[in-house]
Amino acid sequence: MSRSSSGIVAGLTAAALAVVGFLAYQASANAPSTLGATAAPSASPSRVAHGPQRPREDPTALPTGSGQGARVVYGLKAHRVWLVGKDGAVTRTFTVQPSTVDPTAGSYTVTQRSDSLTGSDGVPIEHDVIFAKVGTVVIGFSAARDGSTPAPDPSKKTGGVRMKRADADALWTFATFGSTIVVLP
Repeated sequence: MSRSSSGIVAGLTAAALAVVGFLAYQASANAPSTLGATAAPSASPSRVAHGPQRPREDPTALPTGSGQGARVVYGLKAHRVWLVGKDGAVTRTFTVQPSTVDPTAGSYTVTQRSDSLTGSDGVPIEHDVIFAKVGTVVIGFSAARDGSTPAPDPSKKTGGVRMKRADADALWTFATFGSTIVVLP
């Protein structure tokens, strides 16, 4: 290696060390004074800046205040249905695609069932379980025969709460005429 190239390498090395030294100085100047100090035991528990952490609720857990006995519980915000047996135990829960028109919170009764027909949105459906009416819009659970659960067209007033075919089969078997449907906000 010639003298001029070794001088360039030495100069680059010195410059790199100067940059690293400067960055180390900046980091130490901005570090908290307690960094590296041993924490002293505290008499009170430490808190996170956001406040205490709450355990995350189980989204599949049956909401409180949903009634007694055998019933279908429909959570509007949760977009979820729970099938609840006579003993109060959940036998099945699943998510649904809500319609554009929601029933008000309250208790309803299954008033009509249709094995196969065309929904208010023009989609061929099966296992239609009707339980409410809002104005002229009939509200009920069903499954599209093709198994799809797309979001409804927001420009149309429809009452079909859609679910997967297997879930619709279970609800069809569970929610016979006169069964209770509890709608929660």
